Amino acid sequence: MNGNSTRRAAVEPGGTGVVAHVGLHALGQFADRLGLGDALSSRIPWAGNGFPLHDRGKVLVQMALVLAGGGESCLDIEHLRTGPDLFGSVPSDTTVTRAFHEITPETRTALLEAISEVREQVWGHLAAAQGTDPIVLDIDATLVEIHSENKELAAPTYKGTYGFHPMFCFADLFGDTLSGLLRPGNAGANTVADHVSVLDAGIAQLPEAIRAGHRAGDDPSLAGRAVVVRADSAGCTEGFLTACRERNVGFSVTARSNPQVTAAIFDAIGVEEVWLPALSQSGEEKEEGTCVAELTSLIDDDKLPERTRLIVRREPLHPGAQRSLFPSLDYRYWGFYTDQEGDPRDLDVTMRAHAHVEQHIERLKDSGLTRFPFTSFEANANRMMVVALAADLVRWFQLTCMDGAWQEARPKALRWGIFHAPGRLVRGARKRLVRIIDGWPTTEVLVEAYRRMALLT
Repeated sequence: MNGNSTRRAAVEPGGTGVVAHVGLHALGQFADRLGLGDALSSRIPWAGNGFPLHDRGKVLVQMALVLAGGGESCLDIEHLRTGPDLFGSVPSDTTVTRAFHEITPETRTALLEAISEVREQVWGHLAAAQGTDPIVLDIDATLVEIHSENKELAAPTYKGTYGFHPMFCFADLFGDTLSGLLRPGNAGANTVADHVSVLDAGIAQLPEAIRAGHRAGDDPSLAGRAVVVRADSAGCTEGFLTACRERNVGFSVTARSNPQVTAAIFDAIGVEEVWLPALSQSGEEKEEGTCVAELTSLIDDDKLPERTRLIVRREPLHPGAQRSLFPSLDYRYWGFYTDQEGDPRDLDVTMRAHAHVEQHIERLKDSGLTRFPFTSFEANANRMMVVALAADLVRWFQLTCMDGAWQEARPKALRWGIFHAPGRLVRGARKRLVRIIDGWPTTEVLVEAYRRMALLT
């Protein structure tokens, strides 16, 4: 038997004709086809003499490629500098750092406008964006631990850690990060102003045909497609729900435990005709005991907007169940407020899909969100914007240029199978040709991605 995991080989420098990160080149080509770098460049003012050696829009896109490939620090851009045949002129880590510090809050707003234009272009290529179903936005916050007290506005968190508490708004349709707000670690979970700010920024990222009629001050009659926002109990505030109604945005938010809700559940216990079998995400009835009931008639809260409904779900207790709205030895109770019409069981299915937000946040954390390398708060906010851009660029690439399981593949799978594919560089007839190494398991997937990319207009 032979327990060795490798074969003996001598290693020495001086290799030529070999390139790495072929999949990242595909991702970069996709960004170029969308005009992403040019769109960003047009929003970044230049105060120096002449022109910068490295176009700042290109710098941001190349840093997004680094983050998509698993890099975390600005120094990781050196891995692209070793492949000039694929990535051209790549900036140094010093230039990347400088670029993050040059962007002002006003410039960041302009850059987000550029990203929204590119997003509209991408959504135009995706059939699912052309439907009539409501566009669902998911808002949630997450804690990011920082192991340094030198970061501006980093602070203790409610869980006893130290760092930041950013809040995000995602489009459930494709998993896009529509907006993100970097906040100190001690920022409140249910701060109305932050929820409204993230919602407004998220709506601004939607294609014009969708966001019309949903911005603050818009005429509701301009709305051509419904928009609904989902949030956990942090969004269950009078101010946020009022802001949603003012923007012609529907809502579904997790209900907090209070005397009225507790009394409503207590009154419904034993009245089995009000409890309907809950449905799974596939539309099938759940196991016996898992039920849904509408208890709107049992509450009277003048702080809730008109036409607000209370829907409660009960399920048999199981080990590890989270805190219930109502103390019970038999069931766990969970409820939400919504102003949407429809069967309570269908609305329950839609609301429980808010759990997708955890996958979206995990994707961000796997794309650099766990690192805030700068002392400056604004520089870290700029980097977080590029982290979101990197995650969105990957999602757009998956949905536009790939199919099957690769459309939902997680970042780690994409890096192992796609982004870091090696190849051999062949020059001839004034062209560069990259041949993916023989036996690479995703060669056909990559070739097909390039083919689809060439069809984009």
